[in-house]
Amino acid sequence: MMQTQSLDRELASTTYPGRGIVIGRTPDGKKAVTAYFIMGRSANSRNRIFVEDGEGIRTQAFEPEKMEDPSLVIYAPVRVLGDKTIVTNGDQTDTIYELMNQKQTFEQALRTREFEPDAPNYTPRISGILYVSGGEFSYEMSILKSNHGDPSSCSRFTFAYSNPAAGEGHFIHTYIGDGNPLPSFEGEPTRIDIGSDIDSFTEMVWNSLNEDNKVSLFVRFIDIETGKYESRIINKNQ
Repeated sequence: MMQTQSLDRELASTTYPGRGIVIGRTPDGKKAVTAYFIMGRSANSRNRIFVEDGEGIRTQAFEPEKMEDPSLVIYAPVRVLGDKTIVTNGDQTDTIYELMNQKQTFEQALRTREFEPDAPNYTPRISGILYVSGGEFSYEMSILKSNHGDPSSCSRFTFAYSNPAAGEGHFIHTYIGDGNPLPSFEGEPTRIDIGSDIDSFTEMVWNSLNEDNKVSLFVRFIDIETGKYESRIINKNQ
């Protein structure tokens, strides 16, 4: 049985988890929680901030004149479609939004995508979705990755969590740790604990990420009864 891990220890255990998605439920059971963070090793990756965009967020160049290649670094990590909140590490957010709007499922939408074309890393595409409606809450997570570095084969995994337990969540990220090429995340999402207060939770996640590599963090708490939400954004570049 997978033990619940302490999220701060899990985050601090590697200098470079890459991009990460956390989804879970507060200890009182009343709020759905999601967090998304980005890290960077290159100047191009580090030259970013999160900005609000409608009900979601997008990445933006902090110093636009220094942005080299926007293709894999500028996207909308969070978008809201009705009672669904989509969180991903790339432009597959838009794919999920558009195809689910045409009545396809989260998993069907992601069958049209694969890992990032950034050889030799072939960074996994990680995605999450929260369904919050009329007092009910469930979520799904997905990872699309190369077959152990072989780009001719894409492995797709989807994990679905119905009626998640209070005080618990799951954490998925792009890399096991630093390396060259970067080793892709393996296994199912890590079962982690979830805090009860948005500000202390945000601070804990931000402070647990490697100081040199962290770039931006987004956290949202959604009231499961009403659907009303509160969000926080922290950018290293201010």
